[in-house]
Amino acid sequence: MIGLVLVALISLLIAAKLGGSLAEWLGQPAVLGELLAGVAVGALPLLGIHTVAFAAHDPVVSALAELGVILLLFEVGLSTRLADLMKVGGSAFLVATIGVVVPMILGALVGAWLLPGSHPYVPLFLGASLCATSVGITARVLKDLGRVQSPEGQIVLGAAVIDDVMGLLVLAVLVGLVGGSGQSTGRTALLVAVKAIAFLVGSLALGRWIAPRAFRVVSRLHGTGVVFTSALITCFVLSWFADFVGLAPIVGAFAAGLVLEGVPFERLLPEGDRLEDLLLPLSTVLVPLFFVHMGLQVNLSELAGGSVGLALALTAAAIIGKQACALAVVTRGVDRFAVGLGMIPRGEVGLIFAGMGLRLQAGGRPILGAGEFAALVAMVLLTTVLTPPLLKWRLGAAKPAGVLVSSP
Repeated sequence: MIGLVLVALISLLIAAKLGGSLAEWLGQPAVLGELLAGVAVGALPLLGIHTVAFAAHDPVVSALAELGVILLLFEVGLSTRLADLMKVGGSAFLVATIGVVVPMILGALVGAWLLPGSHPYVPLFLGASLCATSVGITARVLKDLGRVQSPEGQIVLGAAVIDDVMGLLVLAVLVGLVGGSGQSTGRTALLVAVKAIAFLVGSLALGRWIAPRAFRVVSRLHGTGVVFTSALITCFVLSWFADFVGLAPIVGAFAAGLVLEGVPFERLLPEGDRLEDLLLPLSTVLVPLFFVHMGLQVNLSELAGGSVGLALALTAAAIIGKQACALAVVTRGVDRFAVGLGMIPRGEVGLIFAGMGLRLQAGGRPILGAGEFAALVAMVLLTTVLTPPLLKWRLGAAKPAGVLVSSP
């Protein structure tokens, strides 16, 4: 068995790194190349090559990919400053709220329209997959343009972080709904929402008080990597606890990152290392493995056989839904159209939703079938490709950072 696992890891990691490098060379996010690399590997059986076809459903490879997405959300939590979330202002919060609600409604309507007779959870998962914005993709474009500190950049980045948090709550509610499908839907949704909020608030309130004190004790223990290992244990414990109470493990991983963001690791780790830097060797292997594994699940024959229309409709809903964010900008003198464009890319968060829908089951069948999953991946790819040139066009033609630009 270990031989097959090694063959799968060799093949998928080579594909991920080649795809990511090619995407970055072309000026695109690495996640785009990793996804496409997975799609390409998954299409090899159509050419008569079945060497690594088993990797799409191998339990060991799937577990490693799941560990990759847990580490990804842990890193996102570590890089998210609670103080920044509290200071982003009214515009960012309103933009985030509109950017979650409107795309969800549009996506659900598209699902109900194009997939009549499907399970009620299918439109819900399709809509939920459109709600969150990829912080990484937009941040990279804003940084390249020198517009991170512009009013538009600050609103977009603040709103993207907030709607990722909202998106995780939405995901927690949906996972709970599927798990409690025998109960009243409204009551279950309310209970899961309360549970998710209580989990996050409780983790932060207790964790941020306990963690600095606990890690000061841990740092006095002898042995190599004690502090780093303790941080990973914290991530795994909260991920397990989230799963135990019926939430997605990634909610716990994100909470763990927020908890440990307040720990002064630069003083506790040798030579002032940063926890994010110590995580890098793990994340650079396992996170790309998650994305290439997601791409591996795409069935091109399903997409070509009728899911193209669904993919295009979802992409349109994804773009239009985020443009509604522009209406929520209350800061004077801000280019509202640029804010809407900056909120378009779905990236890794949309894939996390899609992957969860592929794994969760209702009535003995996955919530999302191969066709719906392929359509969602196509939507993620399209929104990821379209955003950088559109944002460069809009902000590149705008005035330099620090000068407010009003929308026409």
